[in-house]
Amino acid sequence: MRDTGTMQDRMEMAATGRICIVANLKSGRNSRDAAAVDAAAEVLGAEVLACTRPDQLGATLDKAVARRPDIIVSAGGDGTAVATAAKLLGTGIAMAVLPFGTFNYFARGLGLDPDPAEAARQIAAGRIESRRLGQVNGQIFLNNASVGVYPRILKEREAIYRRWGRRRLMAHWSVVRSFLRFRRPMRVRLGTGDGTHHRKTALVFVGRSGFQLARFGLAGGEAIKAGGFAVLVVRAESRGELFRRVASLAAGAVEEGVDYDLIQGDRLDLDLPGKRRMLLAYDGEKRKMEGPLRFAMTEEELRLVMPRERE
Repeated sequence: MRDTGTMQDRMEMAATGRICIVANLKSGRNSRDAAAVDAAAEVLGAEVLACTRPDQLGATLDKAVARRPDIIVSAGGDGTAVATAAKLLGTGIAMAVLPFGTFNYFARGLGLDPDPAEAARQIAAGRIESRRLGQVNGQIFLNNASVGVYPRILKEREAIYRRWGRRRLMAHWSVVRSFLRFRRPMRVRLGTGDGTHHRKTALVFVGRSGFQLARFGLAGGEAIKAGGFAVLVVRAESRGELFRRVASLAAGAVEEGVDYDLIQGDRLDLDLPGKRRMLLAYDGEKRKMEGPLRFAMTEEELRLVMPRERE
């Protein structure tokens, strides 16, 4: 871990224009929060590069990296954060996060205030820590990656958002609709350091966020602290079981060995026998991937700005 200095040191850095904010103005509520981005930029003395369409984010990040700032601040949701992390991994440019998305698990897990201006003050006074990240077939993820019913929920959520707007209530409704359409479980083969596991399940969830697991009362935080993955295999082979597991989750009464099985490690191979391609969800995004899915930690490290309060 390398510390970058005091608040005064950081603000001197900001005054030179070496902090750049990449704002995704279509992330979560962020389309209505341009003023909050400007307020955060004023705190940091930062330049703002904004994009208004998802297909502009990559080019906007490239433009920010070309400026070679000391810090690039991701202003958006978890999807914006993971795109920024993937772009900055191994570059030496530090990454910071301003929470503007729907759930903001990554920013919340870092201990950042939900108010962007206050989060900017935490960044200004922050320290830098180097971290390895989770990856699957080369795709970086920060919070989680999964196959099964959750990627289907994301597809349903996109359709609902297009019609009703990006709101948490609509996100929860997408879960209900996806469960109602659930038909049969997946047959999954999981390869780990201690052998091969065969399961029938509705969802395999690979976690890298201790905050997210703790938030829902799930085990696996120690595996993440140790630098690995918490792999949760949900015990649900029918629609009824799926609803019961979610009801237990909502009530904070989930139990390892009853509602799900936990596998821990820093490597995992996941395959769906008989299926060459599968739909993967990661940090609120989704994409089709060729199997098997190979999970591992990155060799390169991301330099990440952390609030000093965590010390």
